[in-house]
Amino acid sequence: MNSGILLVDKPQGITSHDVVARVRRAAGTRKVGHAGTLDPLATGLLVLGLNSSTRLLTFLVGLDKTYEATVRLGVSTASDDSDGAVTATADASGVTDAAIDAGVAALTGPISQVPTTVSAIKVDGRRAYDLAREGVEVELAARDVVVSEFVVLDRRDAVVDGVTVRDLDVRVSCTSGTYVRALARDLGAALGVGGHLTALRRTRVGSFDVADAAVLEGIEVGPALLAPTTVASSLFPVWSMTADETTDLGHGKRPAVELADTDGPVAAVTPAGDLAGLVSVRGGRAKPIVNFPTDEVRA
Repeated sequence: MNSGILLVDKPQGITSHDVVARVRRAAGTRKVGHAGTLDPLATGLLVLGLNSSTRLLTFLVGLDKTYEATVRLGVSTASDDSDGAVTATADASGVTDAAIDAGVAALTGPISQVPTTVSAIKVDGRRAYDLAREGVEVELAARDVVVSEFVVLDRRDAVVDGVTVRDLDVRVSCTSGTYVRALARDLGAALGVGGHLTALRRTRVGSFDVADAAVLEGIEVGPALLAPTTVASSLFPVWSMTADETTDLGHGKRPAVELADTDGPVAAVTPAGDLAGLVSVRGGRAKPIVNFPTDEVRA
């Protein structure tokens, strides 16, 4: 199999692009993409696509995500995480558990969030983090996100550079595009002491779990690949095609199908069990969204 989805547990201290480069070398192919990056500080689940399965990544980017993180109250940084320069400190010893719980509750559910300045969002065609590094003042618009879970798992006090801080281990489940760093910043601001992220680990993307991810060091790509059919079937309704329907779909036709109209894609699977494509269904006919070369997924 030389096409599929690869789950990788990214280690700390390297970029997502570094992971892609290593997988390219290990797999012997240039065609490797990802469904959402992680900062160098962060560890955890990266979802990669190889060869024709990169076409699936568009449909994976928007999946909900879960993170485990550590928020430090009492210190603000330029990047809202520990990679950035410290901009302010405050004694957090007086912040009560009740105040923390109320602050967390206020940041749970549908919220409007201003992304962190040091982010990959484009401003006039350029990444915000590039502009920030050049000292350009960047103002990013707020965006609507949904934080379905924001819970404090543990809390402890520490003295850092003579200042008492409070560290919170948290778990966050949220929609794509949510910045956990911004949650740390906004929680600290609401509590009046500032805050930033000192650790971040992505544990879930949609139904994919980091427990099933391969370790990057010495990775063997082939055995770790998830078949395109397996992935698409876990995300979308399945249309099991006949041989004639498979031929018609491959020729760009719109075969009749006994399925209800769908808002999202349907996985079109051949009699041999290969993913032939993703289709939409309207008026009892299947319209191709994207096709896959069924011979590429053979071992």
